[in-house]
Amino acid sequence: MPTLTLLQPPDWTPPKGYANGIAVSAEPGARWLFVGGQIGWNARQIFDSDDFIDQCRQALRNVCAVLACAGAGPEHIVRMTWYLTDREEYVRRLPELGAVYRQVIGRHYPAMSAVEVSALVEPRARVEIEVTAIAPPASAAASTPD
Repeated sequence: MPTLTLLQPPDWTPPKGYANGIAVSAEPGARWLFVGGQIGWNARQIFDSDDFIDQCRQALRNVCAVLACAGAGPEHIVRMTWYLTDREEYVRRLPELGAVYRQVIGRHYPAMSAVEVSALVEPRARVEIEVTAIAPPASAAASTPD
């Protein structure tokens, strides 16, 4: 299992809900995973909601589904970039978003950036999330405890 160490300058106020940086120590054979931008549609590429929080929840679930294909989970995420179409709504709804994040990802806070964009490629998309993760070697990910 990779070891993640938070990088926090000692004289800085700690961030809430993300890390300023992460150092990764991984065993030989660990795998880098790159998850392309996931939006808030379901597995059939249909939006079930236009609500920002609902789309965030689904996009996070989509990220987890892609990670699971490599035997990885949210705890393996080292970097997360959010692309948002409405920064003001993001800020206004942060308490709701934090609850959804913890529900799907847990209390794992990777290095994170949020960027407001004028639009996303899918017109109904309100958020897109891109992730970098580091997973244990394939044999370790596939093994089950005795």
